[in-house]
This record gives sequence, structure tokens and C-alpha cells, in this order.
Amino acid sequence: MAIRVQQQPFDLGAEVSRFAGARHDAGAVVTFTGLVRDDGGLDRMQIEHYPGMTERALQQIEGEARARWQLRDALIIHRFGDLRPGEAIMMVATAAAHRAAAFEAAEFLMDYLKSRAPFWKKEFGADGAAWVASKDADEQALGRWASPEDQN
Repeated sequence: MAIRVQQQPFDLGAEVSRFAGARHDAGAVVTFTGLVRDDGGLDRMQIEHYPGMTERALQQIEGEARARWQLRDALIIHRFGDLRPGEAIMMVATAAAHRAAAFEAAEFLMDYLKSRAPFWKKEFGADGAAWVASKDADEQALGRWASPEDQN
């Protein structure tokens, strides 16, 4: 397990090689990388977080993913600071005995990072600056992972 919250860019190829190369007990490794998307006029995105609190929240959700899907390993990298369009914001990697578990766990982690992880995003462009609001679609995606106890 590794969780990193960092300002500096990461080398996707090196991270995947290191993660997958250490796994001789897994039949599947799934990775996902989120990028800063420019829907028109975005100069930069600023991502803020509270050190300590953020890492604890990511460790908790990573532990939940491990328990649900019996992962062999997981990696979460999330950046903060000023990022430009095309730059990597985050990466998730999961390793499991079988592909279904690796894919589902990666999707679960990505949905959590998009909707619940304690990061705050502000976009800066030609029209000024605005905080990024949560989207209903992101909440709905996260809802598919709710346990029966969460729905009561």
C-alpha cells in the first residue's frame, strides 16, 4: 500500500513499472490517471488540501477497497498546487488475483477521489476564478458502492 499526496509531478511509466514489477502474486494490475481537462479557456487549476487529514482519509478508503476486493496492493497518488491543462492530477493502481477485482477496486477508489476525498479545486481562466462544484453524476457514481447499511 502506498498513498502519496504531493506537489511535484510523477512519472506515470515509472510508477506503473515499479508497482506492477513488485507483484508476483497478482494476476491483474489496473491503473488510471486523471488529467487536468481544458473545456475551453482554462489557464490552471489550483488544488488545496489539509496535510494529515487528507492522507488519513485516503488510507481509510484504501483500506476499505482492500477489504472489499482482497487486493494484493494499491497505490494512490494525488497532486496539489497549481496544475496546467494536460498535467496528471492523480493516479490509482490496484493489484488483485483476478481482473474483475482489480477493475472494481480501481473504479471505487476513483469515484471516492472524485467525490469525497478532501481536496478543493479552483479553476482560473480568462473569465476569472471559480471553485469547482461537485457534480450529481459524480455523486451517483459513488452511490453504486454504498453498502446496505449506508442506504438506511
